[in-house]
Amino acid sequence: MGPNGDHMGWWGMGWSWVFLVLLVVGIVILIVVLVRAFAARGPRQTPHRIGTNGARELLDERYARGEIDTSEYDERRQRLDGAPDA
Repeated sequence: MGPNGDHMGWWGMGWSWVFLVLLVVGIVILIVVLVRAFAARGPRQTPHRIGTNGARELLDERYARGEIDTSEYDERRQRLDGAPDA
């Protein structure tokens, strides 16, 4: 028996502190994971739809951002629309 009449003595109190520290660390890790998961769901993270409509939207966005010029935009748009080259 321990000095106070309990069966665990100092060992029982020592393990409870270890458990408490692990619990707090686990909660902090859970909060960090949840914040990152919800922060990653921004408008820039949404995937484009697959298919002709998604490709056309991507082409329109690239043209609007100035990544491609008008001639390249027109050429690629004609290919997506299925029209023969002029």
